[in-house]
Amino acid sequence: MTKIGAYDAKTHLPALLARVTAGECIVITRHGEEVAHLVPPPQKATGANVLTSVNRWKAARKGVTLGGLKVRDLIEAGRR
Repeated sequence: MTKIGAYDAKTHLPALLARVTAGECIVITRHGEEVAHLVPPPQKATGANVLTSVNRWKAARKGVTLGGLKVRDLIEAGRR
């Protein structure tokens, strides 16, 4: 992670944003203390990514039971 002072960050913001777009993480400091992190946004979910995640979740929950409890009973217990 690259560290840069707040004044330099303000002065060179377009260049910093280009670096972040390329995947770099940048820490902005003020008087030597971290005050902000510039990081790329999370990847957008695509249909394939969502489908893969759902299939992994289904596989992970196979054989998991509530031990005779009903979902409605758990909801009601949470309301008390």
